[in-house]
Amino acid sequence: MVAKVQVLPSSTPAPKAAVPTRRLRSLDKQLLMQRKTSLLNSTVSNSETPLTADLNGTTFLRPHLLQLAPYTPIEPFEVLSQKLGRAPEEIVKLDANENPYGPPPEVREALGNVRFPHIYPDPESRALRAALSEWAGVPMEHILVGCGADELIDLIMRCVLDPGDAILNCPPTFGMYSFDAAVNDARVISVTRNPDFSLDVDGIVRAVKEHSPKVVFLTSPNNPDGGMMSEEELLRVLDLPVLVVLDEAYVEFSEAPSRAAWVASRPNLVVLRTFSKMAALAGVRVGYGFFPLDMIQYLWSKQPYNVSALAEVAACAALSNKAYLLDVKARLVEERDRLHKLLQGVDFLEPYPTSSNFILCKVTGGRDALALKQALMERGVMVRHYASPGLENCVRISVGKPEQTDLLMAALAGC
Repeated sequence: MVAKVQVLPSSTPAPKAAVPTRRLRSLDKQLLMQRKTSLLNSTVSNSETPLTADLNGTTFLRPHLLQLAPYTPIEPFEVLSQKLGRAPEEIVKLDANENPYGPPPEVREALGNVRFPHIYPDPESRALRAALSEWAGVPMEHILVGCGADELIDLIMRCVLDPGDAILNCPPTFGMYSFDAAVNDARVISVTRNPDFSLDVDGIVRAVKEHSPKVVFLTSPNNPDGGMMSEEELLRVLDLPVLVVLDEAYVEFSEAPSRAAWVASRPNLVVLRTFSKMAALAGVRVGYGFFPLDMIQYLWSKQPYNVSALAEVAACAALSNKAYLLDVKARLVEERDRLHKLLQGVDFLEPYPTSSNFILCKVTGGRDALALKQALMERGVMVRHYASPGLENCVRISVGKPEQTDLLMAALAGC
């Protein structure tokens, strides 16, 4: 069987580039040098011409960034409210996998009693790392905290990758891996998932041997389908000579255990987690990772105040009420199962199995997924639309409260 491997230049968002990556990078540098040489020559030939006459903002940018396609985020509540002409309370927001129950009440109380907002925060986030150590059962020396797990993804790439190095990605999956690779001038080796969204582990093995990527990013449960990878699959990838970054942003909603403790015995494993999902702190931006000790000592050469005092206080307060977090998890899992059964009864939707707080659906029966998204939005219900390879004509629906599920189903009935 031929591995489904695709090699993408770092700054090219679509698989249409016919020019090799190294040649693209060489051409970028040549163009930049020609621009600078032309500027110097014109200055020499005409001493009255200002030195800055031919400069513009792009003159100073790294060439590969000029080709970078921006990341497309979800629209914020305030913008949606204005666009739809609805109060935020009237919008059923099921497009970003946020936790509709909000954080434990201790979070609001703690934020209202922050003692020293005028003082810089602890650059090592010691209080939060100690709380995370108790929560996860992993020594705090293995733990690094960031401004969301996204910051840690970028930090790993900046510390591991030289320009032109490669990461291995397994699409369809979280888009931040390929985006951050492009920002860091890295190539992307893509091993496409199987039609059921399971990993093509044989393809990963072949791609590592052929292309020698430095990092492979794996997500379990995977976003946007919610599928899990098996322990056997993870162990096979860990046996390869590559750094394995396991993103467990949604693992709390599954029955699988976290692999965070494995970092103590696996020198090529990093495990990432977030407070955005089960702890409902998406707007606060707190993520954390578990790293091998001989790696984490160098990652501490990061920006010193990347986690604000407010973020640390909020995260510690959330962890203080374990009963609340587990209750919210149970409610969302129960509602996920109810929603999945209801979606199975919609004649133009085929929901995929999921172990997360969202459900990916194939839009069928000749219906168009984008048109369905627009129709739902007109009714005040937001879902995520996909059209990329492997996700053609799909929508992803976040799990909400029971009353939000009822509003969604009523809207679907009217579409």
